Amino acid sequence: MRNGDVSYWYSALDPITPRPALDRDIDVDIAIVGGGLTGLWAAYYLRRARPDASIAIIESQFCGFGASGRNGGWLSAEVAGNRANYARIAQSRGRDGAQANRALTATMRDGVDEVLARIAEEGIDCDAVKSGVMHVARCPAQDERLGEAFDHERQLGAADWELVSGAELSTRLNVAGAVRAMYSPQCARVQPAKLSRGVADAVERSGVAIYEQTTATTIAPRRVITDRGVVTAEVVLTCLEGFTASVSGHHRDLLPLNSSMIVTEPLPEDVWAQIGWDGNELLGEMAHAYTYSQRTADGRIAFGGRGVPYRYGSSIDDRGATQQRTTDSLIRALHDFFPAAADVPIAHTWCGVLGVTRDWSACIDFDQTTGIGSASGYVGSGLTTTNVAGRTLCDLVTGQRTELTDLPWVGHHARKWEPEPLRYLGVASMYAAYRTADKRELASSSATTDVIARVADVVSGRE
Repeated sequence: MRNGDVSYWYSALDPITPRPALDRDIDVDIAIVGGGLTGLWAAYYLRRARPDASIAIIESQFCGFGASGRNGGWLSAEVAGNRANYARIAQSRGRDGAQANRALTATMRDGVDEVLARIAEEGIDCDAVKSGVMHVARCPAQDERLGEAFDHERQLGAADWELVSGAELSTRLNVAGAVRAMYSPQCARVQPAKLSRGVADAVERSGVAIYEQTTATTIAPRRVITDRGVVTAEVVLTCLEGFTASVSGHHRDLLPLNSSMIVTEPLPEDVWAQIGWDGNELLGEMAHAYTYSQRTADGRIAFGGRGVPYRYGSSIDDRGATQQRTTDSLIRALHDFFPAAADVPIAHTWCGVLGVTRDWSACIDFDQTTGIGSASGYVGSGLTTTNVAGRTLCDLVTGQRTELTDLPWVGHHARKWEPEPLRYLGVASMYAAYRTADKRELASSSATTDVIARVADVVSGRE
């Protein structure tokens, strides 16, 4: 079993040849720190909006090295973050909280189609198929939450969600123990490394300069100091998401929460016949420490979840290397879901970090005075959100007021995370609580969410 090497998604492609590093001081109109999809999409739309502007992307490794090239491949319409908090933010600004959440829902649904349109326009081969998403419930408490989530989504304007149960569910996607599921067509499967590489190539073709192998050490108004030179720019956009903590002075802004994945070897046809999954839906669940998965274009199961969710001091993984206990936990979960796949070898394991703010809400901001902007805090629902954030940053930089710039996460500033060791102890306790709550719920006939999870939601800021 291969471990790390950034991700399986990259190991399936030709080896990466990084673009040249910055080799001198430069002066540009717009500097973007971070070559993940947020930074790439921001550059993509800014190039269209301001074709005469000089734009440079600064990336420490290569474009898509972080979560953009390691995720589960969910191009999803799900809103990143805390819905209740977005309502509160809107209300504090004299707006209707429910309407603000409906606007977020509509924006994310449009975002899925916007990314698919750009994939088609730029000729990006990333195994994209708009196959929808299915969330399953495997016990009464999960089923109760599923029903509440279904009602909530429909109230927010997502009228195409449907409930699936019984023989239809077991035929479409045979998850062991599943009692019911909710399905939406507003989600697409992609191969994330192919998508990241394709968007980077499109951005470079448009005339944006991309400097890889160049690490930003200090970000300040009109200035980015790197290990290869100084970048002077009227506009500086920080698009580092889970890697924000690596920049001096920002180690408590976002929590780099770790998520891990495994991928099987291709499944034999007789195993697929037992599992179903002919519709290629993305698969999630209603557990607290949830998993996420996809049926890949080459007939594998890619399966992810939180293993060891946080490293002391906001440390980042070493090129995706994953602890054995995390891999073992994911394999057990995969086999619990799909017993028919128990004899299929695991080909690869890897991990990456996602950015979490203290209130579990995304933040997109631009200060016209300092020229500094940022977008982060996608809490694991970032693949579509990166595109929405990139377009929003473009509108903010160009001074336009649009439906995007009126969304509640624009201009939001979350408070900082606690210092160590409180941060580490808090996250470790939170996920231990969620794992305990999941075990208790799966063993219970109660339809009530376990009290341990309810307390953890309040303490963590998820509710």
